[in-house]
Amino acid sequence: MENDLDEIIRRSLELRKKYHQLEMQHHGSEWTVSEDALAFLTDAGLVGRHVMSQQERWPKADTDRELEHKLGESIWWLIILADRMNIDIKQALTNFLTKTEQQLK
Repeated sequence: MENDLDEIIRRSLELRKKYHQLEMQHHGSEWTVSEDALAFLTDAGLVGRHVMSQQERWPKADTDRELEHKLGESIWWLIILADRMNIDIKQALTNFLTKTEQQLK
């Protein structure tokens, strides 16, 4: 699994570089970390809305396809945010899991 996660991280960072190029073309500058965080929060909010729709609590077409996309995109944003703030996402996840497992023993 670790090699899979390493590959996901590598691909995520490469994709972000391509988006930075588009930002330069369209805006003359790359998004800031704060703008990336806001984009993540927007997508996370959409996850909530699509979950409501999937659970038949909110009317929305193409919910399953959109929910899958937004879940993947939210994970991607977390990888990007961690990288931009010099946080090892694998270590952060490991630390969280270990701490929580210890608390719930």
